[in-house]
Amino acid sequence: MTATPIEILASVLFGLAVLHTFSVKRFAHWAHQHPKGSIQENLLHFLAETEVVFGLWAAALFVGIAALKGSVHEAVVHIESLNYTEPKFVLVVMVVAATRPVVKLAESFISFIARLLPMTESLAFYGAALSIGSLLGSFITEPAAMTLLALVLKRRYFDRGITLKLAYATLGLLFVNVSIGGTLTHFAAPPVLMVATKWEWDTLFMLTHFGWRAAASCFVSTALVMWAFRKELQGIQPTPNPSAAIPVWLTLAHLGFLAAVVGFAHHPDVFFGVFMMFLGLVTATREYQDNLKLREGLLVGFFLAGLVTLGSLQSWWLKPLIEGMNGATLFFGTTGLTALTDNAALTYLGSLVEAITPELQYALVAGAVTGGGLTVIANAPNPAGVGILQNAKAFGSEGISPMGLFLGALPPTAVAIVFFWLLH
Repeated sequence: MTATPIEILASVLFGLAVLHTFSVKRFAHWAHQHPKGSIQENLLHFLAETEVVFGLWAAALFVGIAALKGSVHEAVVHIESLNYTEPKFVLVVMVVAATRPVVKLAESFISFIARLLPMTESLAFYGAALSIGSLLGSFITEPAAMTLLALVLKRRYFDRGITLKLAYATLGLLFVNVSIGGTLTHFAAPPVLMVATKWEWDTLFMLTHFGWRAAASCFVSTALVMWAFRKELQGIQPTPNPSAAIPVWLTLAHLGFLAAVVGFAHHPDVFFGVFMMFLGLVTATREYQDNLKLREGLLVGFFLAGLVTLGSLQSWWLKPLIEGMNGATLFFGTTGLTALTDNAALTYLGSLVEAITPELQYALVAGAVTGGGLTVIANAPNPAGVGILQNAKAFGSEGISPMGLFLGALPPTAVAIVFFWLLH
């Protein structure tokens, strides 16, 4: 397939964005070498924000299109031709799910499950959150599950002085389990959403082909990490949550707004209207609320919008690559490619291939969700997790290292490979 100059430019900028993503810790290090509050320090700290990377390079693409076409209008037309529903949805669902009533309810549910386990509270809560909690993503969507779990785990573990090894092992486990944990249904995981309608996959199909594998993988991976760090996890003291009790009606109202946002996930004009009414409720009940995660949500939305802008022009090399693979090659190839681009983009491109067999359909989606925890760009909810955990005490002043995340995600990814392919 012959690439146009704009597609070549987009691919070059996409590659630079990936390199930038893996270099954010270096930018943070350089920032500390300049006087605090100086322009140089602030600029380098800005460039060290993982969530702004793809948005910045997407802005460069906008300028490049305008230059190549000789018209800003042409660049505007291109941007308006893209679908930014997913970034908008993730922004809204992240803010709604990160409110105190929803987080407290999720934490209470996980605590209830943890009390049934015959082990110390800290160890049991860890296991329940990263296994059962990850599978909740199949019902409340993966971005919402990522937001809830990141907030709860930050307070209970990441801000409690845990070792860097446990921090990255937990981060990798969280990202992988959320990526596969949304596959019990056909509407919660972005890479599944891209193909479910066209390939006629319903929830029963997902449960029988993906769901049980996802559940088994989440439980086994979590158990292995718990065993490896059992001494450190057992030594973490429970953290009381001193916030005031929340009225039942308010919690139900929040759940109603969350359900409405999820229900209208494909209709941004509707769910933004729901969001406006939700903001009114939060303002009226501020004594039971924490500060909304608007900054984090906007950054994550900006990241995903940049990914959509750059990723939309990569089909010239990705589609022929996917077409030339057999089942095993497609599974492992997609797992690897997911580390370099959004897994939903990969499954979407695969859905454009005509006469793709059921075996290849399964291999494509299974590989996409298996590799969804390897990098921050691999799965749409990952930037939400990074946005919340970036400043956790466990990661120090330089934040999350992309290489640390990659290494932490390798063991649970290997477990997922066993269940999704070797036992297929």
